[in-house]
Amino acid sequence: MRPAFYLSLSAARRSLEGAMPTRNMTTANKVTILRMLLIPFFVVEALYHVKTGREGFRFLAIVAFAIAAICDGVDGYIARRYNQRSELGAILDPLADKLLLVSGIVLFTFNNEPYFGSIPLWLTGTIIGRDLMLLIGWVVVHMTVGKVKVRPRISGKVATVLQMICIVWILMQWDADWRPGWFMALTLGAAICTGISGLLYVWDGMKQLASHPTSSAMQEHG
Repeated sequence: MRPAFYLSLSAARRSLEGAMPTRNMTTANKVTILRMLLIPFFVVEALYHVKTGREGFRFLAIVAFAIAAICDGVDGYIARRYNQRSELGAILDPLADKLLLVSGIVLFTFNNEPYFGSIPLWLTGTIIGRDLMLLIGWVVVHMTVGKVKVRPRISGKVATVLQMICIVWILMQWDADWRPGWFMALTLGAAICTGISGLLYVWDGMKQLASHPTSSAMQEHG
């Protein structure tokens, strides 16, 4: 009786384990988390270069930024190719992008001469202002509608690319005075695309709010 009892328990445990779905973190999400872990490393190495002037620290900062930027495409490819889209990935992926870009933009806004050039303060203000506006709008729409629908815009993608090029420009120590028109056009284009994308996201949010019943005027019954 005793062996039979234990055998039945083992069979029941195996059946339960087979019935319960495994919820391991996807490879795409692991790559995204790696990107996020590289951000403080990139910032610290860049600051050490400013403090010591050693090229080794700048090289490590470039490598960290490059790996994080490349992994941005890798995790997206893995998620699409192997059907690893998840709710966690939908949150972490844009968050990792934003943390990487904002960290670099803010870091290089400060005066780091003579080791790094500077990103114009008005560009940094435009980027941070748009992100704060979108964060507030997301909270409002989420609390009112319950689900926020975000439609990617080409202007937002162009803005992201231009912001990334600005950071690479500074990291590579390309002299802004060598061809000042190029760097000014780059930063101006990034600011314009950032502003346009922010306005379009606000427009989408307003349409979602307008289509919800809570935005309709209350009718008095007398």
